[in-house]
Amino acid sequence: MDLLRFFTAGNVDDGKSTLIGRLLFDSDSISTDIIETLTKQSKTTGIDADIDLALLTDGLRAEREQGITIDVAYKYFSTEKRKFIIADTPGHTQYTRNMFTGASNADLAIILVDARNGITDQTKRHSIISSILGIPHVLVCINKMDLVNYDEAVFNRIESDYKEFAKPLNLNKISFLPASALAGDNVVKSSDKMPWFKGPSMMDFLETVEIIEDSEVKDSRFQVQYVIRPQTEELHDYRGYAGSVLSGSFKKGDAIQIFPSEIISEIDRMERNGVDVDEVNASEPIILHLKDNIDVSRGSTIVPVSQIPSTEKELHATICWMDNTSFKEGQKLLLQQNSFRTKAVLKEIESKIDIHSYTDLESDGTMNLNDFCNVRIKTAETVSFDSYRKNRKTGAFILINENTNSTVAAGVFA
Repeated sequence: MDLLRFFTAGNVDDGKSTLIGRLLFDSDSISTDIIETLTKQSKTTGIDADIDLALLTDGLRAEREQGITIDVAYKYFSTEKRKFIIADTPGHTQYTRNMFTGASNADLAIILVDARNGITDQTKRHSIISSILGIPHVLVCINKMDLVNYDEAVFNRIESDYKEFAKPLNLNKISFLPASALAGDNVVKSSDKMPWFKGPSMMDFLETVEIIEDSEVKDSRFQVQYVIRPQTEELHDYRGYAGSVLSGSFKKGDAIQIFPSEIISEIDRMERNGVDVDEVNASEPIILHLKDNIDVSRGSTIVPVSQIPSTEKELHATICWMDNTSFKEGQKLLLQQNSFRTKAVLKEIESKIDIHSYTDLESDGTMNLNDFCNVRIKTAETVSFDSYRKNRKTGAFILINENTNSTVAAGVFA
């Protein structure tokens, strides 16, 4: 069964958590005991409805007290047609870093717009982040249509405004949906209050929207997570390289090249669940055995000789600064891409991205929390990578403070 990963984003009070709650509630994806618990808790919130659907995702006490989303909340549910993983991301500006991480592996962005307010700075901010991350689909959900009397003209105006704003963003596919999460209009079932809208309900859209599978990324990439050397009497010469296939596929006998060493070898055999196999595909865990006895360590990237990635020590990337402490010039960093890690230094902040207009601003050499910047990074070892738009598995990375071991930035390779 297909798996769709999507996230919701928008302003505070646009109804993101209520929308997810409505999806879960109306699709019968909530157990009876949870409904009973939420019904009791809802009596303290002062809402008019029997159950406060936002409580399904606002799990932190601070979120429930303030009525906002702070952390990324993940929910899982399924229908007869598809499985889903939802990330409910924060709307407050100061939690942009949480939204960036929640969106990084998504197939779809649902950007909520309050029908009364139209396009806002946060709408633009979240749309630009979706563009930076190359999200395959964007669904603009114009919510709270019940508060504008389900007026078609309001919907048309916001759709037109968004299309005009989004022209330079290079978003892949954009769809629009009028809805009322609180009333349930156009969420799981189509609403008879908006007969002028001929599109599907949100649930129908989620069940049918195209998913770009990992298998569609043709270039084959494997990164070693663990080197297996039992060194027992029975397995004296055993040397296996365990990990998951990041993209593409591998076959027994493939000529491969290892990075960063650039040594060439051949796949001698492959094990999956203790059984030898002749071929493995994207996302499958595997143990590779190479024909030659060579030095391969955790983080080494293995690729077919005919599908060589980019290999650089000076890298151009777009990053979101996530540390509460501002960037300091000369700061000692570690760049981590999946299981590969190397020392790094941020050599230049080439430009800052205006998160409202998507224009490049001249850099002043500083980076603060939630800033988006185009940067140049120099690493101690050669990094093998693909551009993020080409391969999301090898095109993303994080930067770690070498002294504190805390993540200070997340980024994508250009």
